[in-house]
Amino acid sequence: MSSQTPSPGPVPASSGGERRKPRVAVVFGGRSSEHAISVVTAGAVLRAIDREKYDVLPIGITADGRWALTADEPERMAIAGRELPSVERLAESGEGAVVLPVDPGNREVVYSEPGSVPKALGDVDVVFPMLHGPYGEDGTLQGLLELSGVPYVGAGVLASAVGMDKEYMKRVFVSFGLPVGPYEVIRPRAWEQDPSAARRRIVEFAEEHGWPLFVKPARAGSSIGISKVEDAADLDAAVEEARRHDPKVIVEALLRGREIECGVLEYEDGPRASVPAEIPPVSSHDFYDFEAKYIDSADGIVPAPLTEEQTRRVQELAVAAFEAASCEGLVRADFFLLDSGEFVINEINTMPGFTPISMYPRMWQESGVSYPELVDRLLQAALRRSTGLR
Repeated sequence: MSSQTPSPGPVPASSGGERRKPRVAVVFGGRSSEHAISVVTAGAVLRAIDREKYDVLPIGITADGRWALTADEPERMAIAGRELPSVERLAESGEGAVVLPVDPGNREVVYSEPGSVPKALGDVDVVFPMLHGPYGEDGTLQGLLELSGVPYVGAGVLASAVGMDKEYMKRVFVSFGLPVGPYEVIRPRAWEQDPSAARRRIVEFAEEHGWPLFVKPARAGSSIGISKVEDAADLDAAVEEARRHDPKVIVEALLRGREIECGVLEYEDGPRASVPAEIPPVSSHDFYDFEAKYIDSADGIVPAPLTEEQTRRVQELAVAAFEAASCEGLVRADFFLLDSGEFVINEINTMPGFTPISMYPRMWQESGVSYPELVDRLLQAALRRSTGLR
């Protein structure tokens, strides 16, 4: 796939009227269980942003929700051995806080510490929200940025919420005629008030679709909190593990086939799909879990060994999923290619990982869009797009 140079976004002016570089706030970390992966992703993006073209302001959100000013030191944001990074270790102060304005006429970010005069950090022209999971990828941060009138990379409020909640994601896909696998949802009240009835529903689901099952947090990613359950004896432990990350649980049937992924990127003329990738079975893991993705560095195959017809079909479905959820900017769509030859969409990620081993940038690299160009395209698309209804 050939690439084109992105059209330049609007060039902001300083208070004196002279042209200046757009200022990018890279926001990362956050309150979800995907905090560390967000830090790793942000480090990769910080390394890739063209400093001749953009000014950069790194802002980390700690696990307890404090917005912290961090050093622009991406080398400290990588996984070291099996040790995961955190915003707390990167923050310049244990008490200082960054404040984003909620006045659409004011984009000046302020930093304050107890006992000190607040310090203006300058205007922010666009936010690159490198947050994964709840409190960042689910529409909450997007809503804050909409109130502030600050453009941002990626999906808006609705698409972010749909992309985070696996139940409603599947409901949207079904309404648009996209193929999804069998699933059952256990809502918080159902498990808390009558766990026996909820357990019975899951067992009946297994009797219809077969064991093993996958028990997942309904609103989480990076394969965190997921259990592969072989029989009813392990069900309670799996549900409780999922509920540690989200009180709403989704149960999915095992789909036998190949795991295929496809990236979608918004161009000036609409969304386009990358070459697809395949996630091969990982012999040391039961499934493609957190450690396989980020610690043991499971290798994906890019491009996936598919026929031309299969490649075309999965690209069509990826773009259709992007459009069905009203996405913007980017999406990674994950599929199963069943033994029957049918593609079934598993989920979309509206802010997929950008770590050095992440599949989304690797698929676009193979499609002719380099990592720095990919970052630039996303920033330029966000700068062209207004906030509010669109």
